[in-house]
Amino acid sequence: MSDEAEAAAQPESERRPGKRMDREDWIERGVAIRAGFYIFGTHLFAGFVWLLFYLGEHTNK
Repeated sequence: MSDEAEAAAQPESERRPGKRMDREDWIERGVAIRAGFYIFGTHLFAGFVWLLFYLGEHTNK
């Protein structure tokens, strides 16, 4: 078997030691970004609801 055929038969992760596949990196990055948006969005919404309760409590009736 030639060197080129052996290199093609190996998984990509073994051909580039120390680096993972690009697809895995994109998936991990996407999950981290999505989780950040969900956490930030949830806190933003909770803060808005808290503000509505605060303002409603201090209205002149």
